[in-house]
Amino acid sequence: MRMRNKTDKRSAGIIVFRFARRSLEILLIHPGGPFWGKKDEGSWSIPKGIYENDEEPLTAARREFQEETGFIADGEFLELGTFTQPSGKTISAWALLGDFDTNKFESNTFSMEWPPKSGRMQEFSEADRAGWFEINEARRKITKGQIPIIEMLVKRLIELGLLSK
Repeated sequence: MRMRNKTDKRSAGIIVFRFARRSLEILLIHPGGPFWGKKDEGSWSIPKGIYENDEEPLTAARREFQEETGFIADGEFLELGTFTQPSGKTISAWALLGDFDTNKFESNTFSMEWPPKSGRMQEFSEADRAGWFEINEARRKITKGQIPIIEMLVKRLIELGLLSK
């Protein structure tokens, strides 16, 4: 795992979708660590992560997807665009039709000092769980800066005739 710093401004991610029970569902992950433990609505995310200048964003998105979920993202990717977050960070996002068993979810870990100023380092999962959400619930669960990613996915699926208005 690379060390990240506050100057990292570009990330890439994949939003996986499926059609279940005659509705659109998307896969979201919940961030791990003590800050996010008791937060739910407005705290979930698409699997994503930082990429370097010499790395293709889709390659980074696929790597990060695997690191954060334990699943391999493979298939026909639908480019959704680049989205600026409230923090100023940008996310290049792709969509992928897929179906992953969230019981087999497994995330990599990171180390941080916890509790703060204790001098003790602890390991936490980058993401502590994954879940499939019907589109309206996903809009409530995902961080507000990533809602436009969901909206673009819906727009593109309508354009492709895979979803009705």
